[in-house]
Amino acid sequence: MLVVSRAGDERRYELARTMARAGTVIHATDHIPDGPFDDIVMLGPRSASLVSRAADALAFRGVLNLVADEPLDERVDIDVGRLHYHYTAYVGTTGLDAFASYGDARNRTELRRDGVTLVIGAAGPMGQMHLERALRMADGPRTTIGADLDAERLALARERLEPTAQATGRRLLMVASADLASIVRAESNGRGADDVIVTAPTPAAVVSADALMAPDGMVVIFAGLPVGTRAKVDLSRVFLAGAQYTGTSGSRIADQQRVIEKAIRGELAPGRAVAAVGSMEAAPEGLRALMEGRYAGKIVIFPQLRGLPLTSLAELAARDPAFASALGTGGTWTRDAEALLFAKYLPAPAVGVR
Repeated sequence: MLVVSRAGDERRYELARTMARAGTVIHATDHIPDGPFDDIVMLGPRSASLVSRAADALAFRGVLNLVADEPLDERVDIDVGRLHYHYTAYVGTTGLDAFASYGDARNRTELRRDGVTLVIGAAGPMGQMHLERALRMADGPRTTIGADLDAERLALARERLEPTAQATGRRLLMVASADLASIVRAESNGRGADDVIVTAPTPAAVVSADALMAPDGMVVIFAGLPVGTRAKVDLSRVFLAGAQYTGTSGSRIADQQRVIEKAIRGELAPGRAVAAVGSMEAAPEGLRALMEGRYAGKIVIFPQLRGLPLTSLAELAARDPAFASALGTGGTWTRDAEALLFAKYLPAPAVGVR
């Protein structure tokens, strides 16, 4: 652990000395060692530049604890890719109790109940999944806002998700990014969004999320931003108001099992994410379509099938009335639609020859 105490802050310097007796390293100058450190505690920081250097010195899964009563001198330049892939964390509190930064009361792990959730990059498959999850949560947000630059994909996402919003009695808004700030202000009574989920892989999206977040809100990065991607965010809100910046990548087997269980219980509907299908021969084209962002949803390749080129669900429905009837509300994927494809494109079993 590294403890950084600002010169001249006698109250926190005494706290630093107390922590030192527990075997903590004390550092009371403007220099931050390279690290990596699993834990860094900064007592009374004022310099955003110093906090930025401390953030860079964190180890994998490292935690930076900011304990201060006054805001930093500016926004802090951090590696937002590390939030996503290295699971670095920022916690904080006011006063003199550095341990008050930790625990469930200060660190939410779920969307705020009856709050306002914003998804940036909402028209893509990941964005749509986050929107559907928010709409279906038993104790979820009262209002969910999806924002995207692509108006056509946004309209398709709205068509898919509006039935879920109506069924759950939740408010869903799908808006162009240019109109976002005014809508978030109106829906949150000027507070900002309680939770902002970033699925658009750009630093600008993170900066926008930071600007639209409530003082005690949470930014979740789920965008594939590579390590080394930097953005300036208002870390003062972490210790002054309990704001959070977090992210994740990948999942454990237990996480995947949990998703399956939620789908079985009807809490999630993965079929709404399917946009196009194809047989095994269509796999190369499916990869190209994925790289090009051709479809506003997931591409499913069935290795058992033969002779089905990569085709959107809308195209299949236009060609085949029976398939169209088998799709769910909003033209979404169903098991009945899958059964029709298998009946048509599954090869007959080979007959053995003696």
